[in-house]
Amino acid sequence: MIGKPAPAFSLKDQDGKNVALADLKGRHVVLFFYPKDDTPGCTKESCRFRDLKAEFARRNAIILGVSADDEASHRQFIGKFGLNFTLLCDPDRKVIQAYGAWGEKNKDGKISMGLIRSSVLIGSDGVVKHHWPKVADAEKHPDEVLAALSGLPHG
Repeated sequence: MIGKPAPAFSLKDQDGKNVALADLKGRHVVLFFYPKDDTPGCTKESCRFRDLKAEFARRNAIILGVSADDEASHRQFIGKFGLNFTLLCDPDRKVIQAYGAWGEKNKDGKISMGLIRSSVLIGSDGVVKHHWPKVADAEKHPDEVLAALSGLPHG
């Protein structure tokens, strides 16, 4: 995935507005995939992205969270935690699958299929610069992404 053009997407955000990767050319895009709105790990990760948003913006980067949750769930999640970035709805999991964020998960020895917490940093040229296929620490991950972004030109 790294070094290749990012898979195109167009998804609805929390307000029903379409957000397409093609419309974001010239900006770095942080696409983070998370299992479910308002769950412990997802909340920690999202709140840390919220807290670092100004740092991402200074580096010409936009933050987009993606889950299979619907618009109403996203709006509630945003309102409850004061999230200051866009959440995208992928109920059909097409974008989730295109970015390799759907697969086997092992929780307490139980194997199931589900959304894998992962992230992709897309450069301002539309090429994948970094890929975290499995995020180990949701709360610290946004700092890792910011550090990787710091190594890229501001676009």
